[in-house]
Amino acid sequence: MQASDGRYTRTAIALHWLIAALVAAEFAWGWWMQEIPKTPPGVRADAFNIHKSFGLTLLLLMALRLLWRARHPPPPLPPMPRWQSRAAQWTHALLYVTLIAMPVFGYLGSVFSGYPVKYFGIALPAWGGKQPELKELFGAAHLYASWLLAGLVVLHVAGALKHALVDRDGLAGRMGIGSPPRGYARGGG
Repeated sequence: MQASDGRYTRTAIALHWLIAALVAAEFAWGWWMQEIPKTPPGVRADAFNIHKSFGLTLLLLMALRLLWRARHPPPPLPPMPRWQSRAAQWTHALLYVTLIAMPVFGYLGSVFSGYPVKYFGIALPAWGGKQPELKELFGAAHLYASWLLAGLVVLHVAGALKHALVDRDGLAGRMGIGSPPRGYARGGG
């Protein structure tokens, strides 16, 4: 069940912040690793394998988050104009879709690269073989999804900051920052 004070459950809050931290780390790591020279090959391959491992971890965390959310609906939004609540719903839906699609695209691009996909050093079963056209397709999809995700994160953070600093309606309290939204009693959770 959801928390009685207008907040998400502790598990939902923990998953939100863990996923947010991993996404930020993956963005930084993903852009940085592009600059690693291809020779010697081991250094670059290790960096890519770390990125893939955390990307697959994000996919697992998103699956867990979807399962949790299916059984624990989010608390209601505080009063706001309809367009804002619709924008929040669409942004969240697109965040979820992109956070699932992006690691899937990355994984598929890796599968079709001809190199083994490793999860923290453990080689996953190879099933796709080297197919350069598919590697390029999924690599491009992964890249475009990263730009979409970056835009959605900016929109999400901007909305949260607007509610925290301008509206001061306690919306950030739903995710454990500050007081719960107006109209809820303190306690519970």
